[in-house]
Amino acid sequence: MISANDFSPSLLPDDGLRFALGTIHLGSAVGQEDTRRILDRFVDAGGTALDTANNYPFWVAGCTGDESESAIGSWMASRGSRDRVLISTKVGGRPRTPGDRTLDTVEGLSAEAVRTGVEGSLRRLGTDRIDVYWTHLEDRSVPLEETLGALHDLVRAGTVRVIGASNLPTWRLERARGTATARGLTPYTQVQLRHTYLSPRPGAPLAEAGHTLAGEEMRQYVREHDDLTLWAYNPLMYGAYTREDRQIQPIYDHPGTTERLAVLHEVARELGATVNQVVLAWMATDGVVPIVGVSTPEQLEEAIGSAEVVLDEETTARLNAPY
Repeated sequence: MISANDFSPSLLPDDGLRFALGTIHLGSAVGQEDTRRILDRFVDAGGTALDTANNYPFWVAGCTGDESESAIGSWMASRGSRDRVLISTKVGGRPRTPGDRTLDTVEGLSAEAVRTGVEGSLRRLGTDRIDVYWTHLEDRSVPLEETLGALHDLVRAGTVRVIGASNLPTWRLERARGTATARGLTPYTQVQLRHTYLSPRPGAPLAEAGHTLAGEEMRQYVREHDDLTLWAYNPLMYGAYTREDRQIQPIYDHPGTTERLAVLHEVARELGATVNQVVLAWMATDGVVPIVGVSTPEQLEEAIGSAEVVLDEETTARLNAPY
């Protein structure tokens, strides 16, 4: 059973898996039976953190955004497993217009949207509490005080344990944390951004709308604040590290990538691990919580194997050296 002591600072128990399970595909591309097998195996292997959102995967034809949370809720009810997992879900990015596949009509982060959003998530998850509640995106049309006030009320009521912010720049995170401190509100202690081993070209645009990269400024900011943890989504770049049918995106097209990939493959060979496992171990060594989305048991087993990959100081320094 997860206790209150497990929620600081990284939220992941020291004796469990060092990654969160990304659940975008569960309940939609992954059917109910396979969803339950994946979740059962994850927990049995020592996994705790399930990362979802109140809109996964609304952009897929035939889906409403209910699917991921509902699948997790159904599994928890069937297994009686609520106390064995850490539930991480998000508000702000659910379209107000049914059938909209864009971010043009999302709910945003008004106090009303936060209250309505959490009610929907609790209902779909079949629980009375959320362990990590995230603002899924920025909403500069709403004062920070309003959003933070609504989140603080949820923490004070015991509905939410800690809060996090996803897809925002460093200066906005700093401003939000400063505002919370000044007004006696609950601060963000978690930040979720897109991050991987490779470094993108500075200023290179992402193809995916709504994604925000964890740049060097943000990573340094997190390192300087002991109460702040970085969660990294898409750490394995849609499988591009290992799959021939997946291309590494153009934002990583620079000489430093060639050098970094060479060292990565070298370390993987030396350790008898896969490249993906080394990437996940490298992130965990840096205090980052990688979010690994899986759609097959084989993908999950590879991720579980990353817990056995130990990077000593010399190996970590080699991985960090090339840019």
